[in-house]
Amino acid sequence: MKEIVSISLGSSRSDYEFTVKFLGQDFRVRRFGADSDFDKATALLREWETKAEAIGLGMVRDHYTVGTRRFEDPNTARLQAAVTRVPVTTGATIRGLLHEWAVRHVQLELGNYFTNARVLFLSGFMNYRLAQVLGEYTPNLVFADPVMELGIPKLLNSLGALELYAAGTSSVRNWDPPKELADAVQRNDWNRYVLRKAMQKATVVVAPYSQLESMTLEELGGKIIVTSAISEDRLKFLKDNGVEAIIDGTPHVLDRVVGLNIIDAMIIAHLGKPPEEILYDDYFEIIENLKVVPRIMYPSGKSRRINRFAFVIHPLSQEYFKSIKPVEVLSQVTPPTLTPVFMNALERVLAYAPPFVYTTVTGIKSPAGVEAEGWLISVGGTPKELLAHSPEFTYRRLLAAARMAKRLGAQIMGLGAFTKVVGDAGITVAKRAELPITTGNSYSASGALWAAHDAIARMGLVPLEHGKRAKAKGMVIGATGSIGSVCARLLAMVVEEIHLISPETAKLLTLRESILLDSPDAIVHIATRAHEYLADMDIIVTASAAAGKGVMDIMKVKPGCVITDVARPLDLPPSEVAKRPDVLVIESGEILLPGTVKMKTIGLPPNIAFACLAETIVLALEGRFENFTVGRNIEWPKVKEIYRLGLKHGMRLAAISGVNGVYSDADIARVRDLALAERKKRAEAKDNAVSTAAQ
Repeated sequence: MKEIVSISLGSSRSDYEFTVKFLGQDFRVRRFGADSDFDKATALLREWETKAEAIGLGMVRDHYTVGTRRFEDPNTARLQAAVTRVPVTTGATIRGLLHEWAVRHVQLELGNYFTNARVLFLSGFMNYRLAQVLGEYTPNLVFADPVMELGIPKLLNSLGALELYAAGTSSVRNWDPPKELADAVQRNDWNRYVLRKAMQKATVVVAPYSQLESMTLEELGGKIIVTSAISEDRLKFLKDNGVEAIIDGTPHVLDRVVGLNIIDAMIIAHLGKPPEEILYDDYFEIIENLKVVPRIMYPSGKSRRINRFAFVIHPLSQEYFKSIKPVEVLSQVTPPTLTPVFMNALERVLAYAPPFVYTTVTGIKSPAGVEAEGWLISVGGTPKELLAHSPEFTYRRLLAAARMAKRLGAQIMGLGAFTKVVGDAGITVAKRAELPITTGNSYSASGALWAAHDAIARMGLVPLEHGKRAKAKGMVIGATGSIGSVCARLLAMVVEEIHLISPETAKLLTLRESILLDSPDAIVHIATRAHEYLADMDIIVTASAAAGKGVMDIMKVKPGCVITDVARPLDLPPSEVAKRPDVLVIESGEILLPGTVKMKTIGLPPNIAFACLAETIVLALEGRFENFTVGRNIEWPKVKEIYRLGLKHGMRLAAISGVNGVYSDADIARVRDLALAERKKRAEAKDNAVSTAAQ
């Protein structure tokens, strides 16, 4: 039986002894704690070097490499030098291998798990190689070495900063301060505050368990911990303090959890080689024979995955600024004659303001088991200001928002309102930004038609049968455009007869061919002008992007018609909509988000979001961190896909919005009553005209 001994600087109260069969051989494993006493540890090493096959050193600092520099810990070197007869290991080699494999395995197995995550290393020196690996997935790396090592309340925010710090403080770190001074540094309130805030901001924390024992729910709650040697009692502590997931670099190869220094000592004894002669190929063979995989544990007993998004918003008018307290006060004391001047000047100035986080968004929970959280980031320009400047002006602000989103840990960013209209509709921003971009237009198109179908059902003026096309006539104005063509395909699936309107004649012919391939039993008409058909339409989709310049004469529209305006800017301004209270004009369909969503108001009821924001959230829930909808050419397959993914993650149509906000049931009932009255009036007028002509 081979004797393996671990000499640890930890507490002797955790000592143990057991026998085990490992790699086909019998081992007796003993652990002796030296209670932080180096002289006691040295004496134990000298005692056991004549009795053991190999010795592991526990709770000591590994020698490490940072950048191009190699650093040796003098205390560890002194302990290693005390033994000359048998191999001594801290487990550093196998620890580096297994920790790197654990991170890469989780990223591969769970997909984008660390992508743009905020990672805090309590010791970057000890985990430099692991930091390089995580740096392949995220630039948001923070190192607490100055706080933990020297008591300096400063964090390092990049690998480069860590390398400079290591080079500049190497001589200082070899100084072993008196215990009283070291304890005072650790108890320093400012240092504890800096470390606590860093922990709270982090998504992932890399640290040995010994550095986590003094922390509480405030620091550990909701965190992913990358560590090693997590036993049942340690798991309970982390569970009690709210840890969400643990990635353990120590494989479960024995009946009990032991440190990697012990596992490495057993491997060395099994191979019968000096540690310096053991190759990675030897470790690979043992890992393959043991059939081990990295451990990921969920203390709560169930897996929890939270993906992160950002979404850009902006003020839609000067009225938004009046909700800001200082502006509200100034507007009240400004003479009425000067108020417009003041507000116009403020509007121009705030267009240049840097982006800021308007609100955090939490509580989104998909039925598929994944969650999402994010940030709504505001840029200061109103539509008037965004359109008054060159596209590059808006691009710069959106790219600044993207940089902020990346620092926050977002994995995808959506563009809202006019930020997705300016210039090339997101293409340039997607090319330049450091994280994926979507405009949300695919879900906006889907949501608008979804809302239109729901509105027709609620109006009750068109016969509907489940599974069959509605006995209705539909029209798409601007049918050959990117959004219009998608809407035409969707509408052709739900109504018996459809009219496609566009001045692009050849494209119209091609679009009709394409629709008939998907829906061969549809009745499709094409024309370059809409006016003569308006009076017969039950549903009209306008997507011309002509901004109200003679797109259609709303006075000719059939009473009770449902008009969906998906153009941005709107084809039908509020002044036109107001002319026909007997017609339901829809601007968008809002989406009910799954879960209990917490965020500041965006002008919608709780748990309800605009479709463009919902698209960003759907992609986050699905883990699809890619440029999804950018540019003005919306792809039909993506519209179908985002609709399907939305249903998968519990998205539902929540509300129908017009130019004046969300329609209530009472609003729709009022439109219906007015439509029926107008239809009756027109029928009576027609009958009177026929009767008069007959006379």
